[in-house]
Amino acid sequence: MLTIQKMSQVTGLSTHTLRYYEKIGLISSIRRKENGYRLYSEADIVWVEFLNRLRAIGMPIQQMQEYAALRMKGDETITQRRKMLEDYNQQVQQQLFEVKQNLSAIQDKIKLYRKMEEEYERSKGLNRLIEGS
Repeated sequence: MLTIQKMSQVTGLSTHTLRYYEKIGLISSIRRKENGYRLYSEADIVWVEFLNRLRAIGMPIQQMQEYAALRMKGDETITQRRKMLEDYNQQVQQQLFEVKQNLSAIQDKIKLYRKMEEEYERSKGLNRLIEGS
């Protein structure tokens, strides 16, 4: 069992964010000591790491809340959760495709500028030769 400070270190989330996630329902069923301090389990670590992955790929908090709510309902929502992840996976795949296209266009522009720089430098050298003659 981990304290909130240890959980913060393990997951990379601030203690504020962990409390916020609990408040909005992303994290539930956190055990507490007699003094009220939170205690996180291995299962909580795995869940928070999954939440971190969802955030890293840009899933909105509201969608994460929907997913968490389904998860709390148990195995009867497995199909709904799978479909939700498949839908989001498709969105991310589309975004990746668009990013790759845009990155390719930028790389082409960089190549063009390098070529233009080389031509410019050659023309400056030729101009110096012509002027020096």
